[in-house]
Amino acid sequence: MSQQSEKNNHYLLNYWKPENSSFWENKGKHIARRNLWISVACLLLAFCVWMLFSAVAVNLNKVGFNFTTDQLFMLTALPSLSGAILRVPYSFMVPIFGGRKWTVLSTVILIIPCIWLGIAVQNSATPYWVFITIALLCGFAGANFASSMGNISFFFPKAKQGSALGINGGLGNLGVSVMQMVAPAVIFLPMFTFLGVHGVTQEDGSTLSLANAAWIWAPLLLIATLAAFFGMNDIASSKASIASQLPVLKQPHLWLLSLLYLATFGSFIGFSAGFAMLSKTQFPDVNILHLAFFGPLIGALARSAGGVVSDKLGGVRVTLVNFIFMALFSALIFLTLPGSGSGNFTAFYLVFMGLFLTAGLGSGSTFQMIAVIFRQITIYKVKLHGGTEEQAQKEAVTDTAAALGFISAIGAVGGFFIPKAFGTSLAMTGSPVGAMKVFLVFYIVCVLVTWLVYGRRQKHVKS
Repeated sequence: MSQQSEKNNHYLLNYWKPENSSFWENKGKHIARRNLWISVACLLLAFCVWMLFSAVAVNLNKVGFNFTTDQLFMLTALPSLSGAILRVPYSFMVPIFGGRKWTVLSTVILIIPCIWLGIAVQNSATPYWVFITIALLCGFAGANFASSMGNISFFFPKAKQGSALGINGGLGNLGVSVMQMVAPAVIFLPMFTFLGVHGVTQEDGSTLSLANAAWIWAPLLLIATLAAFFGMNDIASSKASIASQLPVLKQPHLWLLSLLYLATFGSFIGFSAGFAMLSKTQFPDVNILHLAFFGPLIGALARSAGGVVSDKLGGVRVTLVNFIFMALFSALIFLTLPGSGSGNFTAFYLVFMGLFLTAGLGSGSTFQMIAVIFRQITIYKVKLHGGTEEQAQKEAVTDTAAALGFISAIGAVGGFFIPKAFGTSLAMTGSPVGAMKVFLVFYIVCVLVTWLVYGRRQKHVKS
């Protein structure tokens, strides 16, 4: 974009100083909040698309398909795999293209997998590879998280970043729960009969129109795209090349914090993707689709709370206590499963709600740790080499946004690993116990890492 066109672009913010209290109170916070709430809407819908298969896969065999349990678990896992991979390039996009432009593009393209999935489920002869392709395309929705969080981090002062990122991420995560509430309700309604969708008659006499679960999001995505186009802004000072963002990969804290985020957000998205299928295999008499939404709802709301609480109490402290509870809930799961425990669905469900709660809370607290720690590291490094305060602050914003993107990519791998681990464990042993043992050990390792690296070094790395 030329200098002249930049001057004529009223969506471009050439002056943006959120750390300046006068600017923030008089002008900055109003613009930042508008961008935040549009971002939340777009991200919420992206999470709806990302986790579509967690609701669709459970019903595929009911409309004429004949996929194995392991194949269905794979379909719920694949969007997280492609989403995790795509988060890496997505984390570069906002500094290159601008937050507004990228939000518009990354939101509107999600209409493609929604429409395709709606068409595919209407023909029981649709091959499995087509569903694999659509599942991978749904991963583009998951990648939006990296660019969305990086974009919002540019708008808010450091004192409010934990809360802002918690709201954006937490309410965005709420899309999982929204989808799992909406999908079971709309698949029995004659919503798209004017498009030739007539559904499949079930044993109880009801008609299951699985295409509704996918097509319902298309018009909403279009509305969100228009809101982003007309209501969001690009920040001129957030521009950065790929080369300027790569040095964060050399920072050891990037990989340690990625481990912690994998355990928190990875658990949230992984359990969200696989919980309905897991419950169906362990308690086939329970209609889990009417209950599955509650876990992601708790986790999403807890994420917002995790960011706010961490701003007040410190991300390290909140994260450490949180991991202890995650390990505890993981251990309790063994007592609720059929075969190895009591086989009590109520106990199983309540313990899993505890896992969703702590996974969401930890997602917020670890993200707050990332923002604070990388800001401190970068400012110290720039000043050590003789840089000014303004240079340090600008580079800190860029490094923090890049780190958030990279770490969010690694965290999303949990969305693939957890459902796949459940599917593999069930295929090999007939029980999910093997998978849960791996998760328990992982959470214990994260307790140790949080305490030994960050809990005992708060004088050096504050959060």
